[in-house]
Amino acid sequence: MPLSSDIQGEGHYYNPTFMKESATPIIGRIHSIESFGTVDGPGIRFLAFMQGCPMRCLFCHNPDTWDMKAPVKYEWTPEQLLEETLKYRNFIKTGGVTCTGGEPLMQAAFVEEYFRLCKQEGIHTALDTSGVILNDAVRRLLEVTDLVLLDIKTVDDALHQKLTAHTRTHNHQMMEYLQSIGKPVWIRHVVTPGINDDDEHLLAVARYVSQYSVVERVDILPYHVMGEYKYEPLGLEYPLKGTPALSAEKKKHALELFQSILSCKVV
Repeated sequence: MPLSSDIQGEGHYYNPTFMKESATPIIGRIHSIESFGTVDGPGIRFLAFMQGCPMRCLFCHNPDTWDMKAPVKYEWTPEQLLEETLKYRNFIKTGGVTCTGGEPLMQAAFVEEYFRLCKQEGIHTALDTSGVILNDAVRRLLEVTDLVLLDIKTVDDALHQKLTAHTRTHNHQMMEYLQSIGKPVWIRHVVTPGINDDDEHLLAVARYVSQYSVVERVDILPYHVMGEYKYEPLGLEYPLKGTPALSAEKKKHALELFQSILSCKVV
């Protein structure tokens, strides 16, 4: 499936050379790594934050990962990233690795090869994605992905466009595809005060998710302002300035609403 026109047309931050198959060696552009992640999949995990993202989520706390051409800490082959990963093997043996970002689908061929090497070592693989791209390279990546952490921003088309500067179509297509191949999924849903924290919205998302048997878990992620400081050095205005962090009471209420609809784990 070719990329949709709304992604193809955004060449100022989308570089197709990172999407297609390339001659060996494949070089990945990695913003940063974390060796002891505990919230991006089961167990303790090694995290690779991939550079580049076509979305512009209003609540994004990693705007420094958007620009594919921005300077990065690591430009590695999959083998080099695996070598770094194996230094922490004893820590992640009951967890695994997670590629996040940014949007790791922007570098699908690199992540596919890295995951393939991880699986040869018996390491569990997880992909944290907005599902914004679905093509042959991504389908091959999903073959070596054990778990998908899929961000669902909203199920309201107009609100999705406002929140991300992208249509919701790609996210829905990804969810449908994951269901069709029986791929285990954890849903991640950011709840932001005054934007998507009302009961109508929360119940609509829960009902949508309830249609998919591959969903094993839903994470309710309260909006926070910890990434606001990153915007000014990039010459960007923080779009949700003045929006308060989601309160504990609001999160508890959101959990209860999701739990009233879903049979899977909700946290």
